[in-house]
Amino acid sequence: MASVICTLFENHYHYGLAVLVNSLHKQGYKGDIYVGYKGTLPAWVTSSSGTENRGQFYEWPSACLFKATAGIQLVFLPLDTDYHLTNYKPDFMLQLLAGPANGADKIFYFDPDIIITAPWQFIKNWPDCGVAVCEDVNSPFPQYHPHRVHWRNIFKNAGIELTFKDAFYANGGYIGLKREDYAFLELWKKVQEAMGPHIGGLSRSIFKSAAVLTGLEKGPFAPFGRTDQDALNAAMEAWNKPVSMIGKEAMAFKHGGASLPHALGSPKPWEKKYLNRAFKGRSPGTIDKLFWSNLSGAVPIKASDAGVVKRKLAAIAVAKFIGRFYKS
Repeated sequence: MASVICTLFENHYHYGLAVLVNSLHKQGYKGDIYVGYKGTLPAWVTSSSGTENRGQFYEWPSACLFKATAGIQLVFLPLDTDYHLTNYKPDFMLQLLAGPANGADKIFYFDPDIIITAPWQFIKNWPDCGVAVCEDVNSPFPQYHPHRVHWRNIFKNAGIELTFKDAFYANGGYIGLKREDYAFLELWKKVQEAMGPHIGGLSRSIFKSAAVLTGLEKGPFAPFGRTDQDALNAAMEAWNKPVSMIGKEAMAFKHGGASLPHALGSPKPWEKKYLNRAFKGRSPGTIDKLFWSNLSGAVPIKASDAGVVKRKLAAIAVAKFIGRFYKS
């Protein structure tokens, strides 16, 4: 078992999951994709003849296998945790490595709103350079940025020593590790658990409500306004081995060689009404066409009706034309 991929989703994020899988297929990935989820499975899984209910699968009851292609199998694993899924990433990866993925030489996590546009061979080799991450749109955070200073003070009291290494600030939507660096996940988990009391518990995140540290500002001005992502960056300061970070171009936050375009914020591409937004001066971005193109044609997972996909692509083309005249 050379490499495995995992992700987490709930509710309508299954559309993003489908596109993530389709894009991985397009870029040459073959192997298992472990999908932790809350709630119910989407119709494109439950109604497929390629779906097999497995019952107990290692420590997971009610596991479900879905054959996306001859080379890609999705393993759906229901989760029983009160953590917000954005804070569950290191825990999930460690569970996989202790169970079904215990033979993996490399493990990769992708948020289900990421699209793979680089050859899989490039992504696969990346962790050989160090723990693989991407620069966030909010980067950089210099050495004496108030957040970094607060992190050092807070975690020192928890017995975790942070040492500044680089002003780059990583996005929490992607991480890739080789076997020799799996200990980083234990460190990230430890950092998150120490962070938990300061944000009101790991069931909270930026997506549900503002993270609050008593006596300090709320939301983006709090030391943990982005919860798991802040914990990831704090863990990078506590880590004493190489981290390999590609700049903002990786997630298409700026022009360059995008490898993992990331649909940040809300609404997501599958929620957008492109023509309405165009008349408000909000033109579609590269990520929007990429998303719907990865649901079009001969793709493994058809999470949306072909007619819907065709109309969305047409709406994006018209909206881009309108965008020449309307600017927000």
